[in-house]
Amino acid sequence: MYSLFGVENPLMDVIAHVDYELLRRFHKEPGTMHLVDYPEIATLLGAVGEARTMAGGSAANTVRGVAWLRGGAGRALADRVLGRAASGPPEIELPVFNGAIGRDERGDRFASCIADAGAESSLVRTGTPTGTSVILVTPDGERTMNTFLGACRDFQASDLDLGRLGKSRMLYLTAYLWDTENQQEAAKRAAAFAHARGLAVAFDLADPFAVKRYGPLLRAWIPGNVDVLFGNREELALLTGSSCDEDCVMEAASLAPIVALKVGEKGALVGWGGRCESVPGVKVKVVDTTGAGDAFAAGFLYGRLSGADPVASATLANVIASRIVGTEGCSYES
Repeated sequence: MYSLFGVENPLMDVIAHVDYELLRRFHKEPGTMHLVDYPEIATLLGAVGEARTMAGGSAANTVRGVAWLRGGAGRALADRVLGRAASGPPEIELPVFNGAIGRDERGDRFASCIADAGAESSLVRTGTPTGTSVILVTPDGERTMNTFLGACRDFQASDLDLGRLGKSRMLYLTAYLWDTENQQEAAKRAAAFAHARGLAVAFDLADPFAVKRYGPLLRAWIPGNVDVLFGNREELALLTGSSCDEDCVMEAASLAPIVALKVGEKGALVGWGGRCESVPGVKVKVVDTTGAGDAFAAGFLYGRLSGADPVASATLANVIASRIVGTEGCSYES
């Protein structure tokens, strides 16, 4: 058996600290994800100088987070936040990540990172280079992603590991999969397969640009297909057309039974059972926001997998996200 089954884009992240002028020079909107081609990746790499490389991709970060929370320091932290003795919560099974990588050194490194994190991978290899994201971190800690999807775009519905998915307890997808028709088809097939077997489906809106591009498609697909919906203030406002946080949550709750609205250091608002509850955040010095939302999802989904209610799960999610913004990249061990 497995716990979380994540499907999305396997990326190698290249994280560089830059000034605001570099964003202006390359016409980048701070705090968003820009899809770019390989030549632009090469240009950005030449412009940023020193950088750190590590495994990334939104769902992969979440899968690694659940793996970290299964044991050692992660398990101890989760038990403490959830108010349980070490022997209290049920044992959480291995999480799995499914995606497409290239037959190259970056693909090898990505596969090794997933294994080293304590997760299981189901990776297909293609002739396209492994996806890469150059993440520009400004002095305020905000991250601006520039992503060459590469092999990620090759992922087909036929590449879904339905054997492992059928043995999992929860499926996790993000709106980044809507950027290609074949990935979108794979996401929809995975969700239908999961629901037919009684698995919960969690979905993250991922990025304001994704909601701007695919809002109508997402609004039509989410009802009946998504059990847990994640989004930040801008993403849920775009999805629902509401401007007030509470209204966003309650409107989104008509699309999915559980909604978690991320509001940065203020924490989160959770909509479930016809109510909206505020869950305070954890104040920390922000170093880099890369992976903060992914870590939030890891904490929340680990909480749900261990039997915690949505508010307790959001409390754990806030704690895990605060750890990530206090370090460079999405590194749980830091």
